[in-house]
Amino acid sequence: MNYSHPEVLVDTKWVEDHLNDPKVRIAEVDYDPTANYVLGHVPGSVLIDWKVDINDPVARNILSKEACQELLQKIGVSDDTTLVLYGDFNNWFAAFAFWALTYYGCKNMKLMNGGRKKWLEEDKPLTKDVPTYQRGNFKSSGPDSSVRVFLRYVSDTLGSKALVDVRSPKEFTGEILAPPEYPTEHAQRGGHIPGAANIPWAQAVNDDGTFKSAEELTKLYHAKGITPDKEVISYCRIGERSSHTWFVLKYLLGYPNVKNYDGSWTEWGNMIDNPIEK
Repeated sequence: MNYSHPEVLVDTKWVEDHLNDPKVRIAEVDYDPTANYVLGHVPGSVLIDWKVDINDPVARNILSKEACQELLQKIGVSDDTTLVLYGDFNNWFAAFAFWALTYYGCKNMKLMNGGRKKWLEEDKPLTKDVPTYQRGNFKSSGPDSSVRVFLRYVSDTLGSKALVDVRSPKEFTGEILAPPEYPTEHAQRGGHIPGAANIPWAQAVNDDGTFKSAEELTKLYHAKGITPDKEVISYCRIGERSSHTWFVLKYLLGYPNVKNYDGSWTEWGNMIDNPIEK
């Protein structure tokens, strides 16, 4: 596939071969654990509940540096542990967790290519057993500002950065305010940030949820002006789909300067006097 950083991606066979490796911790990241993890998961995998574990319980923000350290220690991650993430929705929320944990200094991570969907399609083993592990000693660091931007930065640099809106075309044009599966989670206004290119996240994956080849991905992003010589900012609705694209650009294509704007459209489209294009 000729990815720039192939070490951050493992296939389902690699995961199956490392189910009993004490230096590997596998985690399923779910938006709705009751519809996924609880019904059966990769043997030995722990649950990371996206809403509970990766988001701040009060503020509209991701988890804190301290909460990140507590979470990873609790699931048995030490500094020499390889953490493999996979999840539902074609790894949307696993990619979000990958991005958020990168923000706080977790470096030895991998995504399982194809996520939960591919594991199920290949009829790999499942269990309902919930494992417990000895507490790890992972120490968080950062935050790493090179992977994240906030509203003020996007607003102040409008027109000078390469913005990629990874939502569906109908969200991009403002025809709909939210995806059909999240009808209540939308902004007051539809449309997109001025100057953004629309490259839906799903164009980066094959039918089985695995990532397309580097050659296909390069052609996809270059065609819309999203090239590695620019500072690239990805966004979607709440930052999960854009984390998926951030992962593609940063690790699979090796873009040197790509950031995720996790405030995304639910923030931008709700702010009074923000410029909007349709």
